[in-house]
Amino acid sequence: MLIESSFIPFPSEIIMIPAGYLASKGEMNMVAVIFCGISGSLFGALINYYLAIRLGRPLLLQYGKYVMFKEHHLLQMESFFARHGHISTFTGRLIPMIRQYISIPAGLARMKLPIFSFYTSLGAGIWVTILALLGYFIGENEALIKEYLRDIIIGLIVCCVIGITIYIVFQRRRNNI
Repeated sequence: MLIESSFIPFPSEIIMIPAGYLASKGEMNMVAVIFCGISGSLFGALINYYLAIRLGRPLLLQYGKYVMFKEHHLLQMESFFARHGHISTFTGRLIPMIRQYISIPAGLARMKLPIFSFYTSLGAGIWVTILALLGYFIGENEALIKEYLRDIIIGLIVCCVIGITIYIVFQRRRNNI
């Protein structure tokens, strides 16, 4: 899970679903599986977070032009994270391919470490628990896992969009008062 949450794309499904299945057979403890999954996710995210703090800004400014990333994009991203970082960090942990990289803008924006850790752990906890429970209840049926996992990912993305929309509406109303 540490590898999956760092900058190396490695699917968490490969680890958590079999671990949940082994917990169903009594070979592993489900609480330990979930705790280790969350811990690994947090430590991997912290790697990206600290790399972004140490190397991110100069590296992005120097080499960003080669991938059409300009300084004003960086300023917009940092401004967004200053206002809404926690919701982005939380929802980003629930979306495949984004979960590996959401820590980088958080580090660039120097999001407060306790807040970053809390929302990273919360989002990772939801994802890890879903995968472990899939393995626990249907671990031997690979076709059923793929079907449920696809539906769960779509549902999580829809929930994230709805949650972000509600959050933005709430923030705009609060700022207008």
